[in-house]
Amino acid sequence: MVRAMPPARTMTPGYTVVHPNRDKPETNAVKAIVVLLLLVSVAVILIITVGGWSELEGLKPVNFLWCSAYLVLAFYVWRWSRGVLPIAAGLAVLLLMVAVVAGAGISGTSWFDRNHAGFAPAQSIFAGTGLPDEVLGVLTLLLVPVQALLIIFAMVGFAQGWNVEHEVPIEKAKKHGAPPVAPPAQPSAA
Repeated sequence: MVRAMPPARTMTPGYTVVHPNRDKPETNAVKAIVVLLLLVSVAVILIITVGGWSELEGLKPVNFLWCSAYLVLAFYVWRWSRGVLPIAAGLAVLLLMVAVVAGAGISGTSWFDRNHAGFAPAQSIFAGTGLPDEVLGVLTLLLVPVQALLIIFAMVGFAQGWNVEHEVPIEKAKKHGAPPVAPPAQPSAA
C-alpha cells in the first residue's frame, strides 16, 4: 500500500524559506564556473564534430546527445539543482577518458598523425574543408583539462549544500536581505 503524500508543502504562518548557502559569493562563483565549463565543453565538442565530420568514427550521434545532456545540466545547475552535479561529474569522467584515448592516439591514429602522407584532410559537416588535423587534435586534448575542472568544481558545488533550507520568520529573512518565499497556495476543498 502506498502512503498518501501531502499535496503541497506546509509552512508555518508568518515564516518563509531561505537558502543560506546560495547567498555566499563562493557558492555563486562555483555555480557560474560549472555552468561555464559545461558550455565550453559543448562548444568544443560541436567544433570538433563539425570540423572533423568526415573522420569521426560513429560517434556523431553520441556527440550531439552529449551536447544536449550538457546543455540540460547547465540549465538545471543555473537553477540551483544540486542533484545534477554528480551526473555532470560522471559524464565528465567518461568524456575525459574518451578525449585522452582520442587525443593521444591510444586506440590507433590520433588527429596529429593524420597530417602524414596518405591521409585525406577532414571534411566538415557542410561538405567543405574541415579544420586542420592539428587544430582538431589540440581541441580534443583541450577537453581533458576542461573535463578535469568540471569534475572538481561539480564535486565542490555538491559539497556546498545548495539544497539546505531553513524556515525562518519573515521579518528575520527581510532583516538579513533574503527575499521572502511565499508559501504555495493551499488547494481549497470544493
